[in-house]
Amino acid sequence: MNKKGRIISISVSKKRGQPKEAVESANLLPDWGIEGDAHAGKWHRQVSLLALESIEKMKAKGLKVGPGSFAENITTERVDLLGLDVGVRLNAGEVELEVTQIGKECEHRCSVYYQAGDCVMPKEGIFTRVVKGGRLRVGDEIEVLEEREG
Repeated sequence: MNKKGRIISISVSKKRGQPKEAVESANLLPDWGIEGDAHAGKWHRQVSLLALESIEKMKAKGLKVGPGSFAENITTERVDLLGLDVGVRLNAGEVELEVTQIGKECEHRCSVYYQAGDCVMPKEGIFTRVVKGGRLRVGDEIEVLEEREG
């Protein structure tokens, strides 16, 4: 499993279920999420991550998509997100995240599905909570830390 990679995009939106807008950096608040993002709050899916490799699979199917198209907050490359387990911690820039959910069930098709023609988040997206807040920037390294007890 590749334990190191890089942040290639950070995306935020004011409303849920909408494609997100790319930003160069974001402030992540402990046990809250990305400041100003619709998914922030005191719950287990504060920050979503999707691998560029997953987006590339959708492009190969002919979809016109890129980072942020699937409403993910953070797009990564070269780190094996699909190989992670719930409870694993990630260090990215000044931030520490804990994986809380792998994939998700979509009860209805949101605007992301209709704009992209398919959605990879339910199968390959991961969700995290912010353990340690701080600034995150495009280009920052992301690294899988060892699982922590307790």
